[in-house]
Amino acid sequence: MKNSKFLIAISFFAIYVVWGSTYLFNKIAVTELSPFFLASIRFSVAGILMIFLAFILKQPLKITKKQFFNSMIASFFFLIYGNGVFVWALRYVDSGFGALMASTQPLFVLFLLRLIDRKPFQKKSIIGVILGMFGMYLLVSQKELITSEGTLLGVFMILTCVLSWSYGSVFVSKADLPKSFMVTTGYQMLVAGFVLFLASLSFNEVWLSPLYWSTNVQISMILLIVFGGIVAFTAFNYLLKNVSTEKVSTSAYVNPVIALFMGWYFLEETLTTQSIVASCILLTGVYFITSRKRK
Repeated sequence: MKNSKFLIAISFFAIYVVWGSTYLFNKIAVTELSPFFLASIRFSVAGILMIFLAFILKQPLKITKKQFFNSMIASFFFLIYGNGVFVWALRYVDSGFGALMASTQPLFVLFLLRLIDRKPFQKKSIIGVILGMFGMYLLVSQKELITSEGTLLGVFMILTCVLSWSYGSVFVSKADLPKSFMVTTGYQMLVAGFVLFLASLSFNEVWLSPLYWSTNVQISMILLIVFGGIVAFTAFNYLLKNVSTEKVSTSAYVNPVIALFMGWYFLEETLTTQSIVASCILLTGVYFITSRKRK
């Protein structure tokens, strides 16, 4: 019992702090490395490690054609577009700013479920949507943060990434995928690594050997692969099996706060009073959405 409580506590630390810190590490890495090259290496290495881990734990690696096809679709929405393009957009947007926009995912999911499944909005959801949209308006309307046309493009692309992640979440909830989350994730990461490798080639990105990366970028990449990918994702799935989904979903409004303050502390990113107010309103909206009663 004590062990399970300890594991639950450590797992929450992983999805709160570790996932929250990935915005910072991506920002550090993308200032030096080309975005698709960076994402390709991250997912390829993490995918190989994940499949190897599944093999050691004797989990079935064989999957059907349909499961592999669904894994490819999920990989596109989550990793190729949802994360690969997000990392590209971090070149123009502060990491904390990007994390706050990413926190609106529950809001996007809610709208998609309304469109696809005709699920009616509950009272808490309506309050959450209003607060979320108002918080987002306060966040992106700050002139001191929109420093160039590149910033506006970055903001727009991040919102399309959030939409991609949101649709991916709805798709995965209904798709036929391997029972083992490690095998599913491993295949998704390998597919993403390969596609992003091709994207990097097609965009003529500069490839740098890891030997030429700065120490900060080398450390960031290791942390992204091992902790941001394997450890945090394993913790996420462990929690889904051992505590309520509502408690696990609280990461949606803890991650951005961690990212915002880490970006401010380590990268000296702008943290305005309006950003703090906007994040409080926006995250309160996310809370209302994630704490609504499931029907």
